[in-house]
Amino acid sequence: MSNIIAIVGRPNVGKSTLFNRLTKSRTAIVEEVSGVTRDRIYGVSEWNGIDFSVIDTGGYVQGSDDIFEGEIRKQVEIAIDEANVILFVVDVTVGVTDLDEQVAKILRKTNKPIYLVANKVDNTARQFDSADFYQFGLGELFNVSAINGSGTGELLDKLVTEFDPEGAPEDDEHIPRIAVVGKPNVGKSSFINAITGEERNIVTPLSGTTRDSIDTRYQLFGFDFKLIDTAGIRKKAKVDQGLEYFSVVRSIRAIENSDVCIFMIDAADGIGKQDLNIFYVIEKNKKGVVVLVNKWDLVEKDTMSTKEWEDNIRDQLAPFNDVPIIFTSTVTKQRLHKGLEKAMEVHENRIQRISTSKLNEFVMDVVKKQPPPAVKGKFVKIKYATMLPTHSPSFAFFCNMPQYIREDYKRFIENRLREEFNFEGVPIRVFFRKK
Repeated sequence: MSNIIAIVGRPNVGKSTLFNRLTKSRTAIVEEVSGVTRDRIYGVSEWNGIDFSVIDTGGYVQGSDDIFEGEIRKQVEIAIDEANVILFVVDVTVGVTDLDEQVAKILRKTNKPIYLVANKVDNTARQFDSADFYQFGLGELFNVSAINGSGTGELLDKLVTEFDPEGAPEDDEHIPRIAVVGKPNVGKSSFINAITGEERNIVTPLSGTTRDSIDTRYQLFGFDFKLIDTAGIRKKAKVDQGLEYFSVVRSIRAIENSDVCIFMIDAADGIGKQDLNIFYVIEKNKKGVVVLVNKWDLVEKDTMSTKEWEDNIRDQLAPFNDVPIIFTSTVTKQRLHKGLEKAMEVHENRIQRISTSKLNEFVMDVVKKQPPPAVKGKFVKIKYATMLPTHSPSFAFFCNMPQYIREDYKRFIENRLREEFNFEGVPIRVFFRKK
């Protein structure tokens, strides 16, 4: 069984700051307002040679009509159910509140180890104030300051005694990472919930629901990869310099750290300028890509609709338009698994290696039939080619005068490589170098 900690408490007590401290990261967005964290966020930590997972949760609230707080409450309850140990975080600067009492009442019903953590204790006076929290009857109290790390060492020393040294989190460093990206409200979280069969991510009709990038390990039907839900990326001019800015930064970082991106488009809106901007970010980072046209069930169709849409999308994505395009609906679950299958095919295309002998056998035949055009009376002779040891497919062609290779001939070579070796969904680079 894995070693898992869930951090719970009312809004704005410093749960995300403590999460970032324990995981030695800046994964969770931290802001001085309540309700910043909505979904469950997972991280990995290590202390005294023992590895464990940490779950950050949104602030627990009961009796609220707010659509987000109701969904956040569900996510907290799932985290409590998943965890082996629970950290109940309270704020010493505010003291005991009715919301703290409500959370404590929920936690008393569980038989799991509960650690009461008084946060923001950064001076002696606050250490005395924290004694008020003993009234919850939840055992030993730990005084910490998540922002500067004070007291977290003593807390971790005690925490790891609850864990099995052999129950470390699974090593998922080398499994494929698939990021689901797109504009706000195109159905990214709905897609992941439909695929996993559980409400892992909060879904509402409002754009901007997802703020953090949320990882989900998927191990079904022979698949094993990590799905990453991201915040919607709006036009730069419309992004607020606050929570949304950090959400977008994390989405861009999720693209940078992924292997393949499932790029979602809203069928009701078609492909617009902002969709193209997101696609260019994927292409610039040389990531594999699968295009999912979501909400296809809302489009009035005839026998030619699919082909017309495909042709239009490929025209817009040119010159890199050798990408799989799948028409889906997260409501009817139409072709969702086909999207996953294609994403894994693209991943295999991206990591394939072509031997130098096989590559040269093909390239020399192509060059013989269609040599580079002469420029200013100069004739370029390509001697041999090799595949470079890079993360994304890159090829070096060695010749006598690389400066005279025209851009259209580079595209010609790239297209022939795509036809022969199947690089669907993968940006490739072609370099010409002097022998």
